[in-house]
Amino acid sequence: MLAKLDCAALVGIDAIPVQVQVDVNPGLSSFTIVGLPDIAVKESAKRVESAIRNSNFHFPRDRAIVVNLAPADVKKEGPAFDLPIALATLAATGQLARDNFEHFMAAGELSLDGGVRPIVGVLPIALAARTSGKSALLVAEQNAVEAAIVHGLKVYAVSSLNEAAALLTDASQAEAAKPTPVDELLSAPDYEVDFQDVKGQAHAKRALEIAAAGGHNALMVGPPGAGKTMLARRLPTILPPLSLEEAIEVTKIYSITGKLPGSTGLMTTRPFRAPHHIASAPALAGGGTSPRPGEVSLSHCGVLFLDELPEFHRDVLEALRQPIEDACVTVSRAMASLTYPARFMLVAAMNPCPCGNFSACDPGTICRCTPYQIQRYLRRISGPLLDRIDMHIEVPRLPASDLMTRESGEPSGAIRERVVRAREIQRQRFQGTGIFCNAQMQPRQVRKFCAPGGVAESLLASAMQQFRLSARAHDRILKLARTIADLAGAQEMSVNHVAEAIQYRSLDRKLWG
Repeated sequence: MLAKLDCAALVGIDAIPVQVQVDVNPGLSSFTIVGLPDIAVKESAKRVESAIRNSNFHFPRDRAIVVNLAPADVKKEGPAFDLPIALATLAATGQLARDNFEHFMAAGELSLDGGVRPIVGVLPIALAARTSGKSALLVAEQNAVEAAIVHGLKVYAVSSLNEAAALLTDASQAEAAKPTPVDELLSAPDYEVDFQDVKGQAHAKRALEIAAAGGHNALMVGPPGAGKTMLARRLPTILPPLSLEEAIEVTKIYSITGKLPGSTGLMTTRPFRAPHHIASAPALAGGGTSPRPGEVSLSHCGVLFLDELPEFHRDVLEALRQPIEDACVTVSRAMASLTYPARFMLVAAMNPCPCGNFSACDPGTICRCTPYQIQRYLRRISGPLLDRIDMHIEVPRLPASDLMTRESGEPSGAIRERVVRAREIQRQRFQGTGIFCNAQMQPRQVRKFCAPGGVAESLLASAMQQFRLSARAHDRILKLARTIADLAGAQEMSVNHVAEAIQYRSLDRKLWG
C-alpha cells in the first residue's frame, strides 16, 4: 500500500519540496530509505519505528517498507523527514486516513517516545510550503513562531506523533499559530548600545555616519583603547531598519545555521558579527565538508567587524575579496554548487604598529617599533584588499578632558534619521537597477551619477597623482563624495564633498606609502 506526504529539503538558504513516498508490501521485515539520504536521514528508520510503537500504533514487523524521497537526485540532510515518514507509514499501513495529506506539509524530528523535536531551517521550509500551494504546515511547538512569519499559510504546532496524526485526520478543531506581526517588529528595532555612549571622536563618528549612509567599508586605525571596537559595535544602530525582504533573507540564513535568537522567530535588527582572528577561511567565507554559511553570510545586510585586522591569516583576508565585490559566496562541491548571500559592510580595526604607538596616528607617544617591524606589520594587509575598503579612518587616543566630560553624544536615533534620508535619495536614484546604496555602484553608474565639477575634478586629479591612488580608489572616492553630497541633500558634488572624500583615502599612503 502506498502513501505520500510532502516535506522539504534545504538547498543553500532555500528549500525545495520533497515528496515522502512510503510503500508497504508483504516480505521480509525491512525498512529502507532511498532518494540520496545522508546518515541522519538513514537513521530515521530506527527513530520512526520506536516513535510509532511508543505512540501506541502498530509497526508491521512482517512487511517490507520502502521510503523514497523524491526527487531522488537532490541530497537530503537532517532529521526533518522523521515526522512525514512516520505519518506516511501510518497511512500506508491503514492506521491513518490520508484524505488531507495533499493540503499539508510536515517537518520535524521524532524522539523515541513519539515526541516532536524542533529542527533548523523551518522558515525556508514554510516558504517552500506556501510556494508549492500547500495550505498548512505541521512543525514542532518550538518552531511554530518562526514558521508563522510566512503569512497565507496555516502553521500547526504539534508536540507528539499522536497529536500530528489526530490533526491530519481532522484539523477543524485545531488552532493554528497566530501570524507574526512582522511590520510591527521591524518598525522598532531594539539595540542594546547607542552612539551617545561614545565620548569625543567627532571625526570618527562623522566618518561612520558617511559609511552607514552609503554602505561603505571602513578601516579604523588607532592605538589600543581609542574606542575603535566601541564605535564599530554601534554602527548597526545608525543603519536603516531592515526591510521585510531583508529580514526574511537574514532570518533564513540564521535559521538554517541554528543561530536564530529571541522568541519572535524573526531577525529584527541588523546583524553584527565579530569573528576572532584565529578563524579559518571556511569559517569566514563559508564552506566545509557539509557546506554552511560563513561569517560573511551571517553578516548579510549588517556589519562584519574584523578587530586586529593584521592578526588574521593572509589566506583568510584574501577570501574576503570576492564576497566584497560580488555580495555573495559560491561554494562548489562535486555534488552541487551553493550560493549564499553576503551583502555586508566590512568594518575593520587595527593598531598603526605592533606596539600601537606609531606617531603618525598617535602624536605625543613613543613608538618602540623599528621601521622594518612597522612595515612588516602593515604589509600583512594586501594592497588589493586595502583598495576594496572605501574609508580609512584615523582614531586617535582620547584626551582626558573628553573622557571625563559628563556630556553625552548625539544619540543613534538622530544619526539614523539622516542616514535614512540619504538612503532614500539613493533608493530613488537606483530604482529598478538592483543597487541599494552608493557603495554598490558599478563604473557605469559612477560615470552617470558621480561626475565632479571643474574645480572638484582638478582636486581629484591632483590627489590621484600625489597619493598614487589606483583606479579602484578613484571610483571609491567618487562614491564617497556622492554619499557626502546625499547627506547634505545636494544634487551636485562640490569641491568640499570631494575634498572630504579624499581625506578618507589618504591613510593608505600615509602608512603604507
